[in-house]
Amino acid sequence: MTRRGAAVLAVDGGNSKIDLALVSRSGELLALVAGPTISHQQVPMELAMARLEDLHARAAREAGVAPRSSLGVFCVAGADFPADVRALTGAFAGSGVSERVSVHNDAFAALRAGAPEGWGVVVVCGAGVNAAGVGPDGRTARLAGIGDLSGDWGGGEGVGREALGAAVRARDGRGPATGLARRVPERLGVRRPIDVARRMYEGTMSSRRFEELAPLVFEVAGAGDAVARGIVDRLADELAAMAIAIARQLRVARRPVDVVLTGGVFRATDRPFYERLEAGVRAAVPKAKIHRLRDRPVLGAALIGLDELGVKRGGAAERRLRREFQARTPTPG
Repeated sequence: MTRRGAAVLAVDGGNSKIDLALVSRSGELLALVAGPTISHQQVPMELAMARLEDLHARAAREAGVAPRSSLGVFCVAGADFPADVRALTGAFAGSGVSERVSVHNDAFAALRAGAPEGWGVVVVCGAGVNAAGVGPDGRTARLAGIGDLSGDWGGGEGVGREALGAAVRARDGRGPATGLARRVPERLGVRRPIDVARRMYEGTMSSRRFEELAPLVFEVAGAGDAVARGIVDRLADELAAMAIAIARQLRVARRPVDVVLTGGVFRATDRPFYERLEAGVRAAVPKAKIHRLRDRPVLGAALIGLDELGVKRGGAAERRLRREFQARTPTPG
């Protein structure tokens, strides 16, 4: 007897790794696996598709189903513009892992996972920043999220760059004294802030290491450092502005609306940061319900798949899938 594939192949793909889940139409979590990135911005497309095929085959073996799902939902970093979505759709369809393909920016997976009603606003603060939303009428909105070119600032890399700049300026006398002048080079294993800058400039130190400095900035800010606190405050203000912009675009600024926070920077436990962020959002969106995402975003990709298959939103299948994800996955810090 020929085995059938899963109803939904759900992928949440970032710049460093992916989570992949296989889900039945009734909301059973058949398999959940993780693998290296398939981002076309990080690795060649041919390698990305080979990784996807291998990971999907592994999940199918674990689930005891055929290695071809009915619907593949790919919520991935880099699905920023229509040309990106077309290219990714063609590549995923060509991989043969699913009969149909649906491609979304990864922000929408986090939103669907964190907004029980299926609509709201999501603010992403990981290596970079982004924000997106879905309105109660199905209208969508999203910021470009492509960094300096689209006026974005923040995330682990933005905070880290700001910290290094403050450290260099403090050390050479152009800026105020700050503990970052000692802690930044110490964290990265060199003697002086300018040594970090020089190695970054020469390409002997990866710019990805800026992300290591974000937790340090929160730590130094928590110890009372005014410069570090200024960076944290700027980040809170930027994230609030993003949430407000999306709420206004969706015309929900005066309604009760979920505002979901997701991304590695939100592992910070700095209370003043969250207080400032929440106050900033509520100044313009007074009924906002602000909370950090506790589930893995791939849950949201799976729920988008069930939505697209016509399964009742919020019904028995969704409740079951949420329970099974909570039982199978650790809660993020």
